[in-house]
Amino acid sequence: MNAILTPGLYRAQTVLCLAAVLGFAVPSAQPQTPLPLAQASGAGPSSSPFSLQMHVPLVVEDVVVLDGNNHPIYGLKAADFTVTENGQPVAPLSFEEHTAVTAAQAAAALKPPNLGTNVYTNMPTVPVNSALNILLLDALNTPMTDQIRLHQQMLQYLKTLPPGERIAIFGLGSRLYLLQDFTTNPSVLQAAIDSKRGKIRPSTLIGDSVSGGPVEQLSTISAGIMRINPNDDSSMSLLVLESMRQFDEDIHTYQTTQRVEYTLQALGQLARYLSALPGRKNLIWFSGSFPIYIQPDLSLSQDPFRVMANYGDDLRRTTNLLARSQVVVYPVDARGLFGNSADDASQTTVNLNIPTPYGVNRNTPNAVRYGGTNLNNVASLNTNFQQQTATEHLTMDQVAADTGGKAFYNTGGLKDAVESAINIGSNYYTFSYTPPEHKWDNKFRKVEVKVDKPGAHLSYRKGYFADDPDAEVHGKKKLPVGPMQAAMMHGAPDANELLFKVRVTPGDTPTNKIGEGSKPDRKLMKPPYRNYTLDALLDVRNVKMPLNSAGLYQGAIEFVALVYDAEGNLVNTATRVGRASLPAERFAPLLQHGLDIRQSIDVPAQGNYYLRIGIHDLGSDRVGAVEIPIAALKSHQAMLTAVGQSAPAQE
Repeated sequence: MNAILTPGLYRAQTVLCLAAVLGFAVPSAQPQTPLPLAQASGAGPSSSPFSLQMHVPLVVEDVVVLDGNNHPIYGLKAADFTVTENGQPVAPLSFEEHTAVTAAQAAAALKPPNLGTNVYTNMPTVPVNSALNILLLDALNTPMTDQIRLHQQMLQYLKTLPPGERIAIFGLGSRLYLLQDFTTNPSVLQAAIDSKRGKIRPSTLIGDSVSGGPVEQLSTISAGIMRINPNDDSSMSLLVLESMRQFDEDIHTYQTTQRVEYTLQALGQLARYLSALPGRKNLIWFSGSFPIYIQPDLSLSQDPFRVMANYGDDLRRTTNLLARSQVVVYPVDARGLFGNSADDASQTTVNLNIPTPYGVNRNTPNAVRYGGTNLNNVASLNTNFQQQTATEHLTMDQVAADTGGKAFYNTGGLKDAVESAINIGSNYYTFSYTPPEHKWDNKFRKVEVKVDKPGAHLSYRKGYFADDPDAEVHGKKKLPVGPMQAAMMHGAPDANELLFKVRVTPGDTPTNKIGEGSKPDRKLMKPPYRNYTLDALLDVRNVKMPLNSAGLYQGAIEFVALVYDAEGNLVNTATRVGRASLPAERFAPLLQHGLDIRQSIDVPAQGNYYLRIGIHDLGSDRVGAVEIPIAALKSHQAMLTAVGQSAPAQE
C-alpha cells in the first residue's frame, strides 16, 4: 500500500507510532479499556482513572449589563456586583467577563491552512465567541406564510453573519431535528436552511396551517347542512349549535395541549443535549408561540370551564432545565407585526357553497358564521384574539425571564431580532456560587443581582427551583456527562483542548464484512460497508504525562471514532486506550513532532453519515474532537492524484 504524505502533517521518519509507544496494537494490554461511547449523546461517567467526581451544589449565573442605549457595559469587576439568594448575600467563587469577537480580532485571525485532500483539524482558525448560538425554527407552532418570511430573513441575516459566531440550526416539527451543527461558516448555514430537511412545512396542530387564522368550524358547516338558522332562538336550534360549538372548542383545546406537550418535550430534549456543552448557549426560538393557559369560554352555555388548560407547571420544569443547562432563551414571534384577522374577516365574505333558506347564503360574513349577530360576534372575536395574543406573549415573556433572555414580538424585522439577541447574548458576565442552603427541596430560590453602575439595566434569571439534578427520572438515575461524552455528541462544536489533524482514507471497494475493532449497532449497520483509515497527528504538549520517581513519563490516551446517521443515531464505534511509560529520550521527540495515531472504522456505503473523531487525555480530562461528513470525503484515487501518485495495481 502506498503512503500519502501530506507536508507538515506526517513525519513518518521522526514521529513515533502510537501503536509502539502506547501499545494500541496489543488488545491484551488494555485491561482498563473504558466503555465504548455507545451513549455518546447521553449520560455516562468518565471512565478515566484520574478523574474525580465532586457533587457540590453550584449555581451559575450569566448577567447581561446594558446602558440606557442598550449597549453592553464592559470592564466591570466582581466587586461591582452584589448577589443575594433569598435575601442572603453570597460570595462568587468565580467571575469572568465574556465579550463578542470584534472586527479587529476577526481581521487578525489566521486563514485556514490548506491541509490537503481529506485532511481535517480541530484547530480554531478564527477567534470564537464564548457563547454558542442556536436558531430553532419552529414549524410546529408557526403558520406557513410566516415560515416563508422567516426563511427569507434568515438567509439575509446569514449573508452578513459576523466572523467568529458559532451557530447551530435546529428544526421543530413533529419532533426535534438537527439541521446544521455548530459552525462559523455562513454558506454552510444557508445551505442548511435551504436543504430538503429545512423545507417549509405546514403544522398539523394549528387552526389554519397556512395563515394561522381561524378555520371553518364544524358548528358553522353543520348549521348550514342541517338547515339551522344561527339566529333562530328555538331551544332545539340553540342546543344543537351549542353542542357543536362545545365540540369545536374541545378539539381546539386538545390540539393546543398536544402542541404544547410536543414543544416542551423538544425544548427539554434540546436542554439536555446542550447541557453537556460548556458555557452559555443563546437559544433564539422563532415561533408563533403558544398560550401558557386557556381561559374558560364564558360564551359556552353548556360547560365553559371544560376547555380550560394550564401548562404553567410543565413550562416551569422545562425552563428550569434550560436555565440549569445555561441555556438563555430569546423567543421571537415569527408572525412579526400582525393584527386580528377577525377584523378583516367580519367585513369580507367567504364562499361556503351551502344552500340554506335562512339567509346564511353563499357569501356569508365570518361573524355570522360563528353564530349570532355581526356586532356581537366581532366583539367576541376581538376579545378572544386579544386574550389569546396576550397569553401567547405572556408565555414568551415568562420563558425569557426564567432563563435570563428577552422576548421579541410585534416586530417586523426578524433579522434585526436575531442580531439584537446574539449581540445581547454575546456580551455578559458569568459568576458561580454555592447556595446558602445546600439541600434540594424543590422550592423556588430568588436570585437578585445588583451592579454599582448608575443607569445600568441587568438581564439574568431571577431564580431557580432547587430540584435535585441527580434525582431519578422514570426509575433511572441521571449520571453526570463526562467531557469525552460531551465532545463526541453528534453536531457538537469541535472540542479543542487537545489539538490534532486527521487524514481520512476511504477503502477502494465496499465489502460485506465488518472489520476488526468496530462495535456496530446491528439494527442500523447494514451492508455493504466501506472501511476508512484514520491517521491522526496529536499535539502532546497539552497531554498530562508527569515524571515518576523512576524517571519515566507516564500517560494514557483514549482514541474514539463514532459513526452517526443523518438522524443522529449512533451506528458504529471504534475505541482504544493506550498507556505509556517513556524515558526522556523517547518523550522528547513526541513534544517536538507530535504523536501519530492510526485507527480504522467501517461506515455503511449507502446513506448519509457523519464521522466524529475524538482524543481524550485520561490524565487531565482534556479532549479534542472534530466531525466530518462522509459525503465531503474524496475517493482514495482522488487523494493519490492530489499528491501525484497512482493507485497500486489490482492483483
